[in-house]
Amino acid sequence: MTIELLLQSFYTYLLTVERLSENTSKTYLEVVKIFLNWLSSEKIKISTVTIQNMIYYIVWRSTNGCSSLTIAKEISGLRSLGSFLVQNNYWKENVAKLLDRPKVSRDLPAVLTVEEVDRFLNVIDLSKPLGIRDRALFELIYSCGLRISEVVTLKISNVHLKERILIVTGKGNKERMVPFGESARKWLDTYLEEVRPFFVGNNIVEEVFLNYKGKGISRKGIWKNFKNYESLSGINAKVHTLRHSFATHLLAGGMDLRSVQELLGHSDLATTTIYTHIENKQLREVHKKYFPGHKNGGNKNE
Repeated sequence: MTIELLLQSFYTYLLTVERLSENTSKTYLEVVKIFLNWLSSEKIKISTVTIQNMIYYIVWRSTNGCSSLTIAKEISGLRSLGSFLVQNNYWKENVAKLLDRPKVSRDLPAVLTVEEVDRFLNVIDLSKPLGIRDRALFELIYSCGLRISEVVTLKISNVHLKERILIVTGKGNKERMVPFGESARKWLDTYLEEVRPFFVGNNIVEEVFLNYKGKGISRKGIWKNFKNYESLSGINAKVHTLRHSFATHLLAGGMDLRSVQELLGHSDLATTTIYTHIENKQLREVHKKYFPGHKNGGNKNE
């Protein structure tokens, strides 16, 4: 099998067998391309790869400036490659599983206050159809904690305005039901009734959010519009910050961690627990600001 065919088969395997998202599959595909090119330069056949070869490769990547986070992702991609090669009888065992992923220190994701979210949403120009679309789109991202890929692929058939429920397709093609608030319902209803028909014309388009040409809006388009509103509002954030803010605000309001996990579509509760650290940090900062005399926990002799 040629390298091109192997890569095509591997990509299909990631999507259909491991059921990874398209973005993750593309990332792993790039990882494996680099690895195969390295094998070629070292004159090593894929069928004869040993754990020593893989360790040398990881060392080579590290000395060429790859961060611990990148290395961790690459090892995950190589483990998937190993599973694929075992399934197709290229390897007897998945030697990539012997690689240890470096421990990655995770920075707490940035979040916005409720006031900052409002300031961001309020700078959107509602006198234009695209402005109404963007207000509905970003309201929905914040109200439901959506990933940008989830709002891009959201279908009309999965929007239930009366019940205020979305059926969202997340990572690994897993579906989940997510409720949304009254403000998001209002702007989504306005967009669907007054703006979207103007964009779509006589065509039939499944996606909820469209560009001015009547086609599904792209990730790049959302990102570009977000950066413009970010600048106008004076906040410092990314599109994904709205999702982080959604989760943090729910926990601050008293929602339990398991419910937040389900709303976000996290497969592992450990992923959701990072938001408890954000909330604890914010509480400490507020306490420090308003109770400066208690920085060290108050009088220990009391």
